[in-house]
Amino acid sequence: MRRAQRPHTGTGIGGLRAEPAPGVWYRLWRGFVADHDELMRELLCELTWEQRSITLFGREVMQPRRIAWQGELPYRYSNQTLQPREVSETVSGVLARVEIACGVEFNHVLLNHYRDGTDSMGWHADNERELGECPAVASISLGAARRFVAKARDAGERVDLALGGGDLLLMGGDFQNRYVHAVPKTKRPVGERLSLTFRALRCAPSASRE
Repeated sequence: MRRAQRPHTGTGIGGLRAEPAPGVWYRLWRGFVADHDELMRELLCELTWEQRSITLFGREVMQPRRIAWQGELPYRYSNQTLQPREVSETVSGVLARVEIACGVEFNHVLLNHYRDGTDSMGWHADNERELGECPAVASISLGAARRFVAKARDAGERVDLALGGGDLLLMGGDFQNRYVHAVPKTKRPVGERLSLTFRALRCAPSASRE
């Protein structure tokens, strides 16, 4: 992966664009990865997976999902630092396609493994200072479909999407500054899901945050 140098314009190829609020937009490609089940199986076998504890509201809790990551720079969130890991050939191939579609250069990928409907992602924004002022963030969904929800910090327009296997979502503009997003739990039977979230880190976390 290369460290991103150009502005995150998100002027890529195709996808359906929506603008839930002025200056806030996302672009969605349905079925971007045709062989998503096969890719999920490869990643589950090839990568090193962990379930880590994170700090939420001042207390340590276990993440309700497993994670893996790859990238040339450390990435810090929820009071933990993910140290650099070599990018695999499998991930590199996916990255190249995502960069062309999105028109953005990424240098870090965080993978989340949702084992069933009890695994989830809480409300958050990808607004770490290492990502810049208006970061573009892309995510590929593999396996079972899950809900992706986003809401404005000022209680404005909401976004509610069913992200199926192979879908690619790009969030851009002021999305990360004005919206938070989540993958909520579900009580209905649901299979495994992987998400690959691509970010462009401009620098390593500052020493004061370590």
